[in-house]
Amino acid sequence: SKYILADLSTDETLLIHLGMSGRILISGEAPGAFHHAHPAAEKHDHVVLDFDNGARVTFNDARRFGAMDLMPTAGRDSHWLLRDLGPEPLGNAFHEDYLIARLKGRRMPIKAALLDQRVVAGLGNIYVSEILHRAGIDPRRAAGRISDARLASLVPLTRAVLAAMKNSDYFAFTRQVRDPAELDAMLRSGAAQFAVEIPASFERDVRRGDHPSLLVIADATDPVATGTAIAAMQGLIDTALRRELRGPDAAVEARAPPFTLTLQRRYNPEGLTQYNIVPGLLGVVLTMTMMMFTALAVTREIERGTMESLLAMPIRPVEIMIGKIAPFVLVGFVQMTIIIGAASYLFDVPIRGSVGLLVLLSTLFAAANLAVGYTFSTVAENQLQAVQMTFFFFLPNILLSGFMFPFRGMPQWAQVIGEILPLTHFMRIARGIMLKGNGLADMRLDVLALVIFLVAAMGIALLRFRRTLD
Repeated sequence: SKYILADLSTDETLLIHLGMSGRILISGEAPGAFHHAHPAAEKHDHVVLDFDNGARVTFNDARRFGAMDLMPTAGRDSHWLLRDLGPEPLGNAFHEDYLIARLKGRRMPIKAALLDQRVVAGLGNIYVSEILHRAGIDPRRAAGRISDARLASLVPLTRAVLAAMKNSDYFAFTRQVRDPAELDAMLRSGAAQFAVEIPASFERDVRRGDHPSLLVIADATDPVATGTAIAAMQGLIDTALRRELRGPDAAVEARAPPFTLTLQRRYNPEGLTQYNIVPGLLGVVLTMTMMMFTALAVTREIERGTMESLLAMPIRPVEIMIGKIAPFVLVGFVQMTIIIGAASYLFDVPIRGSVGLLVLLSTLFAAANLAVGYTFSTVAENQLQAVQMTFFFFLPNILLSGFMFPFRGMPQWAQVIGEILPLTHFMRIARGIMLKGNGLADMRLDVLALVIFLVAAMGIALLRFRRTLD
């Protein structure tokens, strides 16, 4: 059931099955280095395809067990040779739940069931015999009489790896995904920081001593968090596997390590620290300056006595607040332009997303901090108190937002406090737009958090302003 499918420019697909003795020879100026000079025609050359670029594909089958067919690409899944095939043993569709459900109630021997190409495609006699031997299952036993646990034991090493990471305090399982698009969405939105891809042949390859690879896909926007987590994962998985490699597999356990860890760094392949720090500095600078500007400006008017003249005018408190905040929004816009320009031209930090969206959400973040500064100005009696209140709010933002330390590496109580602070959400937004190319849909929760914070800060400021009028 190993078919070669070649999609053609005519919206057709060429299906090829080599059978037991079939082979394909690519000759001439074929793409890549896998080609030979055109050979002389052989006795069992059944199909010869000549291409415009001088390449030639020859299908040779001495015993004539192979097959070839031309079909529309749109309907190839319903082709009579393909429609009843089971999933690929190395694909995501072949997993424990599928195997248990597929073999439930089957009376045929387990070996015959695994050789059935409608159950799983591509398993031959040698592979099935090896799998059953390693799992300690009699190949003559009826498939439907084997317990779910025994069927699941066909992949014990995979289960050991997952259990080891799940029971660790260092990792928290978010979700098990089987779709690459779902995984990409989780990494872009920040719902997951790491993904581990375990190949279907992992158990077999470990027991054979083939040193298989585990693929770890990491959100490397924070290279410090990525490095420490990978080091912890290497030791964790190695310990878990060595507990499983006992008895006849002890020889594998004696060799170190039984597997290799392959790391794919998303969004920051080289692990450059400026990719992490510079987008965060945009939020830090706006937090410090916006709050302090507003808090000092309003408090200064109170100290000088000019606020009384302003309050005597026939304007509402919300109009006074907007009038005080609006000029500093323009100041924040100038700061954004300078920082984003420096990030791109001096530090070579890429901006993969929309610059307009970044400026818009930065303005929202600046307005939220201006509202906080205005709230402080309604509480402080002088400029010194306003500065102290500003730093009282600024320091937790730096320490608990993920700027100084990896956010997911902090204690749970610190993460709860950090989720309340606006800088936490803005850093995710800035890094998401600049490094990941995120759109508004990928950051909707963080944008919503900023909007809620802005409304709450402005509401508190208005309430406090009314009290000062009284």
